[in-house]
Amino acid sequence: MATAAPTAHELIARHRPTLDQALEAIRTRAYWSPHPEHPKAYGEHGSLDAAAGKAAFDALLGTRLDLGQPGTDDWVGGEVSPYGIELGVTYPHADLDVLLPAMKAGQPAWRDAGPEARAAVCLEILKRISDRTHEFAHAVMHTSGQAFMMAFQAGGPHAQDRGLEAVAYAYAEQVRVPGTAEWSKPQGKRDPLTLTKRFTAVPRGIALVIGCNTFPTWNGYPGLFASLATGNAVLVKPHPRAVLPLALTVRAAREVLAEAGHDPNLVALAAERPGEGIAKTLATRPEIRIVDYTGSTAFGDWLEANARQARVYTEKAGVNTVVVESTGDYKGMLANLAFSLSLYSGQMCTTPQNLLIPRDGIRTDQGHKSFDEVTADLAQAVDGLLGDDARANALLGAIVNPDVKARLEAAAALGEVALASREVAHPDFPDAVVRTPVVVKLDGAKPDAEAAYMSECFGPVSFAVAVDSAADAVELLRRTVREKGAMTVAAYTTDEQVERAVEEVCLEEAAQLSLNLTGGVYVNQTAAFSDFHGSGGNPAANAALCDGAFVADRFRVVEVRREA
Repeated sequence: MATAAPTAHELIARHRPTLDQALEAIRTRAYWSPHPEHPKAYGEHGSLDAAAGKAAFDALLGTRLDLGQPGTDDWVGGEVSPYGIELGVTYPHADLDVLLPAMKAGQPAWRDAGPEARAAVCLEILKRISDRTHEFAHAVMHTSGQAFMMAFQAGGPHAQDRGLEAVAYAYAEQVRVPGTAEWSKPQGKRDPLTLTKRFTAVPRGIALVIGCNTFPTWNGYPGLFASLATGNAVLVKPHPRAVLPLALTVRAAREVLAEAGHDPNLVALAAERPGEGIAKTLATRPEIRIVDYTGSTAFGDWLEANARQARVYTEKAGVNTVVVESTGDYKGMLANLAFSLSLYSGQMCTTPQNLLIPRDGIRTDQGHKSFDEVTADLAQAVDGLLGDDARANALLGAIVNPDVKARLEAAAALGEVALASREVAHPDFPDAVVRTPVVVKLDGAKPDAEAAYMSECFGPVSFAVAVDSAADAVELLRRTVREKGAMTVAAYTTDEQVERAVEEVCLEEAAQLSLNLTGGVYVNQTAAFSDFHGSGGNPAANAALCDGAFVADRFRVVEVRREA
């Protein structure tokens, strides 16, 4: 016998404890996660273990992923793994004039379901995704180039945490206003004026999520679940090289919506033909009222300028900077920086690019270190971290696309190479392009060097920039964040005045700062429910993922009042 679909009341009862814990976590900003990080934690209570997840992924290869969407007029695909295998999965291509009206038709009932019911459905979707984390991990790995463990964690539980965080903020913002109110105004000897008022959170309209190649789920889930939880239908437009993880997400969402008695067309996929480039067309259609985008500055700027009918949330490129003035743990600083530069081949929007180091050197617990000594010791730390090919593959993953590889190969000509990049052979995927980072020394006082360090060089490329003093480093930090933006800033200093100066720059220019990290927390990592990813206050992003502001503009409160 088939199991009966859960009722709205049952879904709310099932997920209310999780929602309450998430609400408490965003209030306290303490550590919490309901999604296990370790692969061995899966395999019970309906979740796929490692073997079943790999089998589920393998079964997808070479198949047609039919989502049952209206308006399908073709089947498209073409993803090739950065590890060298063709996925061969095809996806529905949509006739937008059919699909968008079908999506819009489900919004009134979804709106009327209310914030709690919507949150429960969203949490059930996340639970279904979590149960298939092993399958998703392979999908993320073979579309983004992340190494398996990173794809498992960042593409699985960490992405799911980000989705849940968005649902919690969405719920909190919507219930800030009561659903009903009785209003009575005294009129002296006359009867009071009395009104009954009803307040409804109403959606903006259809939301568009434009996915990225490197972190399709981690970057995609905040906007997707923030919009869905606030009553909007969501159209997911994946990056052409990373369709599968978001297509699996859409499939899970449609299944849960249908089982819960809602219109499955509230979530749909917009895959594209090779070279079709439908993002601009979609983003400017009048039906699209919200756009979430992660990617290049050029296209993010275009969206902000041209998608005028929509509320546009962008996470764009930036130049992440580290000020290295002094340290009380030289070995720990080098190890921390080496890991940060190496993780996922630097293909993270949070990876440090510029290391600003006084040309006269720095104070450390091991004595004074010259600029050349610091760069040489950092190079040695990276070599030590990545000297073993098995460990290197586990940290680096694969180069995601030819553009990153080209930037890496061109970087050596920009200055003196402190650390040369090398090829790493992958034992399981001989066609994978795996490269260690390059570190190039630049003189911050020379105009020709400025063109390099003041431009984002996405990938495993970092610049050790010699500056005249700590004060010059702080001012260059300020100019970089103000002009180019930054998702992350880090600083190493034992000087209270320098620390205050760096902190003041980050407060004034709205950049997230990490100070003196020498242990197991890295500048390019952010924790859901606690850390703010981006700030919305500098050119790298126009919103923080996630906070109340990220969700509050996705709905409006409409009042209906009548005489009592």
